Amino acid sequence: MSSEPQMYCLGVNYRSCPVAVREQFAVGKSRLPEVNRALASLPGVEECVLLSTCNRMEIYFWSPDAELASAGILKYFLGNSPDSATRRQLFYHHCGTDALFHLAAVASGLDSMVVGETEIFGQLKDAYRVALECGVTGGFSNRTFQHVFTIGKKVRSSSHITSGPTSVGAASVQMAQEILGELAGSNVLVVGAGEVARTTAQSLRSRGAESIFVANRSYDRAVELAGQVGGRVIRFAEWIPYLENIDIVIVSTASPVYVVSPPVLEQVQQTRKRPLFLIDLSVPRNVDPACGLVDDVYVYDMDAMEKMTAETRLHRAGEISACEQMIRHWVRESADLLLKKRVFVRTDV
Repeated sequence: MSSEPQMYCLGVNYRSCPVAVREQFAVGKSRLPEVNRALASLPGVEECVLLSTCNRMEIYFWSPDAELASAGILKYFLGNSPDSATRRQLFYHHCGTDALFHLAAVASGLDSMVVGETEIFGQLKDAYRVALECGVTGGFSNRTFQHVFTIGKKVRSSSHITSGPTSVGAASVQMAQEILGELAGSNVLVVGAGEVARTTAQSLRSRGAESIFVANRSYDRAVELAGQVGGRVIRFAEWIPYLENIDIVIVSTASPVYVVSPPVLEQVQQTRKRPLFLIDLSVPRNVDPACGLVDDVYVYDMDAMEKMTAETRLHRAGEISACEQMIRHWVRESADLLLKKRVFVRTDV
């Protein structure tokens, strides 16, 4: 066991498990401070930053005893459930330079479902800010994240990794276009007004969608988003009746429960008499998967998104490889500075 803390990453993402499992580990924004402090109080954890998005939940931590710290973190998320041993295998574990490379790849958008996505950079900065405000960061993590933000910007600016869809929202609109063909003339409802909903609505507008409706629990935020994209606002409690005239619904809210259920859609479909498409970008999911069993209702979640974006990743293989090489070079140059304690040698003796 080393007496000097080492950098580690423990997490799950869209590659390691499907959304039905991943959503069980998601940490909502309101709980981030609480969970950050809980993780920092575990034996062996000296510094930590928790990142939770629709595609990943990762804990970056610094510890002199990885086995002790990892065991505590896994127990925190898995508890003593009968299947905890099986679910433990879903978590990946990176150490030292591998953890540093992974964090830089995340910041650069290389590890994203939508390669080069822009949202993850902001999400990572928000995750670090929350951890910093909670007092759970320190010399190692502060120095590391500041340098990672720099390499993340450099990779994006010196490559073509951001060509094509650069957000989950843009990718969902591409999916909608593949489903419906031309979006012009289609009625689209966006449920939610957060960052993903905003980029989705903007992408819808840029792709020619003229009739965009926005519904959100906070009416003022719905009004703001609708104003940005020339859309119309529907009060959250009243959006279900509007489904009779909607072609595609894109749902992205922070609700911990389903906001769309089969009985509701069964009633709606009795009068619609045509297909209804729902794209659920929420984690945890907001559309009950059983909605897909209702006649002429088609549900797409983040797993369906992953299948669509996998093809894009293949097309960008060369660009991804070049960006990864850039990060490897940065890791080699930065490892001593970021992964070890700074030693100051007096030169006046």
